[in-house]
Amino acid sequence: MSFFKNWVVPISIGVLIALVVKIFLFSLVTVDGPSMDPNLNNGELVVESKISTVKRGDVIVFDATNEDPQIKSGHKDYVKRVIAVGGDTVSHKGANLYVNGKKVNQDYIGLEQQSGGTWGDWTLKTLSSRDFWQKKDRNTTVVPKNSYFVLGDHRSVSNDSRMFGYVERKHVLGKIYVPFWNSDKQSKENVNDQSKKFFAN
Repeated sequence: MSFFKNWVVPISIGVLIALVVKIFLFSLVTVDGPSMDPNLNNGELVVESKISTVKRGDVIVFDATNEDPQIKSGHKDYVKRVIAVGGDTVSHKGANLYVNGKKVNQDYIGLEQQSGGTWGDWTLKTLSSRDFWQKKDRNTTVVPKNSYFVLGDHRSVSNDSRMFGYVERKHVLGKIYVPFWNSDKQSKENVNDQSKKFFAN
């Protein structure tokens, strides 16, 4: 009886708490691929928060299985940065990105990715007219309700909303944070705090 009380019960409670935290609160995620360079590296371990509110500038992880038509089978999660939310307009000209006509602060990536890496000049209307977008998102001029327009930080290689359309909120798994044990202060600022300085001054 004492063994059950002193060992089995505490261990069971600990396992239950760990499961609750992982399912409903936080979990660890491994970044796969170079699409978020230089702020998140391939193989890097980051924290996924399932309870954080998603805002422009935040980095999220989402189930891309039903978002990206290029995924033919299996399950695939993508990590990308939220650029626009439902009701927003998005456009790009030269090296400048605009949301609702306001210039976005892009100091978290280099000039090469801001310009050519982001595909030159476009609007949501020109992007959404392409056949490779999801059918439900084609020929739109604003981000639909309960959806996001996302980009990777390494835009010249990133497969993101420019390629497949909007990400529905129901497919978002959580918000990504660079953990406290990571010593890269710049990456922490660019991932954890970019939403606080999303628009350029």
